Amino acid sequence: MSSYIPAQIRKHVLERDRGLCAYCRSSEKLMGITFELDHIVPEAAEGTATIDNLCLSCPNCNRYKGAKQTALDPISKSEVLLFHPLNQIWIEHFSWNYDKTELIGLTPTGRATIQALRINRPRIVQLRYYWVTLDLHPPD
Repeated sequence: MSSYIPAQIRKHVLERDRGLCAYCRSSEKLMGITFELDHIVPEAAEGTATIDNLCLSCPNCNRYKGAKQTALDPISKSEVLLFHPLNQIWIEHFSWNYDKTELIGLTPTGRATIQALRINRPRIVQLRYYWVTLDLHPPD
């Protein structure tokens, strides 16, 4: 069961995360949908609804992550921790491919996160292509 998150915490997380999904880096404004707050450590694992355990997440990344904290690295086949947006640095685990439409995992954590959250889904790759042509992507 999801806990109530006060509006001031929601606002803080939205501003801190610059309106970007902490995982796939999609923009809430460009997606045209309201992003969700993800419990990085899920409530089922005693994660709290506090600023230091919440991040902005697009609905797709949040749905695919669910209560997962680990996933298989597709190369080593080892179970590894998923990317933790507040404790890890995004560019150390991910980079964009040559045309900026797909994420590449640089580490076991990056690769496992991309696969588990389906970050390179065909529809989002297509959207990224359009955003790139309009010079709206990547956000960083």
